[in-house]
Amino acid sequence: MSASTSAVRVPDPGEDSGPEPWPHGISRRATMRISDVLRALRTEFPNVSHSKLRFLEEQGLIDPVRTASGYRQYSPADVERLRYVLVEQRDRYLPLKVIKENLAALDAGTAAEGIVPRLATADGDPGSAAVRQRYTVDALVSAAGVDRALVDGLIEVGVLTQAPGGQLDAHALDVVVLAAGLAEYGIEPRHLRSLRTAADRHVSLVHQVVAPWRSQQTASARAHAGTVAGEVGEMCSRLHTVFLRQGIDDLTR
Repeated sequence: MSASTSAVRVPDPGEDSGPEPWPHGISRRATMRISDVLRALRTEFPNVSHSKLRFLEEQGLIDPVRTASGYRQYSPADVERLRYVLVEQRDRYLPLKVIKENLAALDAGTAAEGIVPRLATADGDPGSAAVRQRYTVDALVSAAGVDRALVDGLIEVGVLTQAPGGQLDAHALDVVVLAAGLAEYGIEPRHLRSLRTAADRHVSLVHQVVAPWRSQQTASARAHAGTVAGEVGEMCSRLHTVFLRQGIDDLTR
């Protein structure tokens, strides 16, 4: 249930009369199993998993009820908190620490409600939708509306990398469209190789950061690695943008 479709809340029996945490107006009766939560979220976030939910619980972002036998049970309000966390990660690349602080502000009534956006792409993990989508070279040429020579040139110089089966992932579409725009200014595929090399170095830097978690075999560690990789990668991207804008400002003075 999104912020725009939340139902008027009917108080649940047995709840205390203290301040109600965010989200307001949604049932806090914990009757949903983890499989129910995943089913409710996967329309918007296809890659959300058991391990992701457990990791968010470990970070203190949700607090499901535990039954006498130790099973987790969630309420519709818990689902909304999870949706908020996943959206903030995907759309705004916020670190979990900041998301947790924002939720605390919502709980305290010091932040405005109605701030949960809908996802531009239906996913809870940065970049995962792009990993699933694949293009053949011909399909990519058609989708981007460019000459095949441009795509072949980008592959030849290593700006685009084909999978073993010869396919390219969804990020390739953005690369080709931007490369076509730059070509109008005389910038050829070979000129873009240095940009690809710089990005690969950024990825290596992120890999160094998350390597300790990636080396562990637990689902929680893998989920943590994915979250940290997204946060550090986004900060590297933003820093690169700042440096680029700084240099362009120097050119226009």
